[in-house]
Amino acid sequence: MSRQPGESPQRPLGPRALRTRERLLRTTAELLAERGLRDLAVVEVARRAGTSPATFYQYFGGALEATLELAELASRDLEPLVAGLEGSFEGDAGLNRARAFVADFFALWERHRAVWRVRNHSAEEGDSRFRRVRRKALRPLLDRLAQALPDSGDTEGVHPYAVAAALATILESLGAYGPELERFDVDRDALIETASRILVDTITERGAAR
Repeated sequence: MSRQPGESPQRPLGPRALRTRERLLRTTAELLAERGLRDLAVVEVARRAGTSPATFYQYFGGALEATLELAELASRDLEPLVAGLEGSFEGDAGLNRARAFVADFFALWERHRAVWRVRNHSAEEGDSRFRRVRRKALRPLLDRLAQALPDSGDTEGVHPYAVAAALATILESLGAYGPELERFDVDRDALIETASRILVDTITERGAAR
């Protein structure tokens, strides 16, 4: 019986089973980077992982369920990063705080790009399962960015969560498509600096406007 992402198995898995499951997830992620979810076949995942489709189905209901699990696991890596946004964004210290966060955020995108791009694309196409996983992953970031804006109320029609969503969208877009900007001579350092200044300027200018 298939399970929801993050749901515990019906019974604890032994060390060998855990290694097999992790190998299947790792192989799924590798193949997602090569061809995307639509062209991902369970038989190919199993073959590359050195096992059988029957073994794959012992752990996952299909390629989509394994991808959802990967998205859930990858999202957990974002949680510790949000703590780095604690504190003021004013002055050099604030800009350095933003730079450190953005660098770590982009590093996560480099690590999980294939999975997160599938997650976001599927969510934008209306898949409620991927929308739920994405919403759960981004909620702590949206909360922290909204709290970083001076005052938590709606001022002059501009809501802090709308601003937070705009910033999160910028960060995700640059994380996803940053490598494609290399053709315009935009290197990683420039990408981090640009995103960091957008983050700081948006927050501090909103504060100054009040």
